[in-house]
Amino acid sequence: MEPGPSAVNYEGSESVCGMPVEAHDPLYLKAYRQSVQNPAAFWEEQGNLLDWDRPWEKVLDNSNPPFTKWYVGGYLNACYNSIDRHILAGRGSNVALIHDSPLTGTVRRVTYQELYDQIVLLAGGLAKLGVVKGDRVVIYMPLIPETIIAMLAIVRLGAIHSVVFGGFAARELCSRIEHVEPKLVIASNVGVEPGKVVPYLDILHSAINMSRWRPPQRNIIFRRDNVTPDTTKLDPLTDVLWSDILKMSEGERPIACVPIEANDPLYILYTSGTTDKPKGVLRTIGGHLVALVYTLRTLYGINPGHTWWAASDMGWVVGHSYICYGPLCLGATSIMYEGKPDRTPDPGQYFRIIDQYQVRSIFSVPTSFRVIRRADPDISYGRQYSMKSLRAIFIAGEHCDYETKSWIEKTFKVPVLNHWWQTETGSAVTATCLGFQQNLSPPTYSTGLPLMGYDVKILKADGSEAQTSELGRIALKLPLPPGNMATLYKNEELFRKLYFQKFPGYYDTMDAGYKDERGYIFVTARDDDVINVAGHRLSTSSLEDAVLRHPDVVDVAVFGVPEATKGQVPLCLYIPVENCKKTDAKLSTEIIKLIRDVVGPIAAFRLVTSVNNLPRTRSGKTMRKAMADFARNERVILPATIDDASVFVEIRRALNQLGYAMTAPDPIVAKLLD
Repeated sequence: MEPGPSAVNYEGSESVCGMPVEAHDPLYLKAYRQSVQNPAAFWEEQGNLLDWDRPWEKVLDNSNPPFTKWYVGGYLNACYNSIDRHILAGRGSNVALIHDSPLTGTVRRVTYQELYDQIVLLAGGLAKLGVVKGDRVVIYMPLIPETIIAMLAIVRLGAIHSVVFGGFAARELCSRIEHVEPKLVIASNVGVEPGKVVPYLDILHSAINMSRWRPPQRNIIFRRDNVTPDTTKLDPLTDVLWSDILKMSEGERPIACVPIEANDPLYILYTSGTTDKPKGVLRTIGGHLVALVYTLRTLYGINPGHTWWAASDMGWVVGHSYICYGPLCLGATSIMYEGKPDRTPDPGQYFRIIDQYQVRSIFSVPTSFRVIRRADPDISYGRQYSMKSLRAIFIAGEHCDYETKSWIEKTFKVPVLNHWWQTETGSAVTATCLGFQQNLSPPTYSTGLPLMGYDVKILKADGSEAQTSELGRIALKLPLPPGNMATLYKNEELFRKLYFQKFPGYYDTMDAGYKDERGYIFVTARDDDVINVAGHRLSTSSLEDAVLRHPDVVDVAVFGVPEATKGQVPLCLYIPVENCKKTDAKLSTEIIKLIRDVVGPIAAFRLVTSVNNLPRTRSGKTMRKAMADFARNERVILPATIDDASVFVEIRRALNQLGYAMTAPDPIVAKLLD
């Protein structure tokens, strides 16, 4: 639920951009004020975090909003800033990547020099195949160092990569190939999940066979020799081995980095978001790399040589920003963990990684910690490891309830700092920064304070600004700071309409939230996760927080369902703790009473039952919208990224018990449409 008012009354206090000066670190307020009031001066200084082939002529060009440009006329190369400059500075022997894979029983430490040696060979081979500046290359690979090697070899040539998450099936991969029209595809032969081997090469062949676009060059296939069984077979007409491409430029002078203008594309990353079709987020190079190095230092407290772990995948924006480009441009060590929080082989793996590699900060989703808590609430597996290296745990990607946050802090003995960003922004919009003297115990449920350059407003439906603590739409005043998407690939009209039409002069985040009297931002839910009960707007995440106060509940999903009198009412599916001795009826009754006590009868909270599992994506997000549509008897097409579609058998039973999903067709997984 929303926190109560602060004990301090800041009314009438001197403020900076709406934040009372006595409530915050003066160094943060000084930097933030400059970043909003004089963004060109602020970001000109941060531009020096990178090495440039040619200095910029103009820091900020906002003559054609929302198509803002940063560091206009400046030329640089992402691979040079990620790899070459560290070697030239004598740091080539430093470890760049640690690939820890319980799924294959292997650990690899890859230095900056070793990355360079592989990158220049692959880039040389790509150049011989005709890949040049501006070409697009699709990457379909798992979380392995070769994925990053492929990304950096492509951008070394000034080309553009589009990484597709390895869990996507052929139709999803096909749609991205058709849209991006790559010169070639780089793929692994297989991926590996607990208990199964995923035939990437077979999926790639199926995708290209159904595609209207046929890449003019053969697919480059990296063979994972340590994964068995491998039933995939190369087609000599369409495929060539990675190792053969590397041999094409062996013994030759390493291919040089191609400088590109700061506002030229770095990558295209597809996201479905809240629209029906995937959108190609196009990110440009200059401002993005500046923002990543700045945030790693200032937000996450990481310096060159530190070990940092973003527990994500290369197919998502977190992987691009904070597994690859951010830590490598900074000169840090980045962890690539190919495993699960709980069953590869046990729930002690997060603790082992932190201790074994002396991790300084972590970025993960709350669900990962809920999984650990459910599997091993007493930390019998993790207790043997030391957490002394760890300074903080950063969480994002979904709402984090108070009970989970408290458990993480008690277990790992560091601050747990919620922060908020989107694929479109590329890095955080609001956060609590380790690089400033900010309060490491921000208000409960807050996602922190605005980061540099973000003028965050809470707007009503008519575009007027909401009052303090009043729920509204979160919007970001233009111009947006460096690092945000430049446009949607091949769809500037949708870019304007989707993000900038509703509130002229603002970027519409499509998230709901509010701002308190100290300027802290609270992101309650996607705006479509706010349900309307008899005219009263209720955040489903707030209801979930209240449910999770019950000591016998370990996870929960609340979503709106239709009701004749009130229009909508909340429906709650919860997971009880292991070995819970209470009956479903008794526990559900206690939860209903808890909601009445905490929220009040206004919530009309009566539809409650237990389940053993909830449907999630492989990145850990609970699929509330799919369950809500299913409850309304709508046809549900599940994304290829669903972790286990079979849970909908139990979801149907639970919903039927409450009178919903009575005629709903069985959900269809996207890959089964192939």
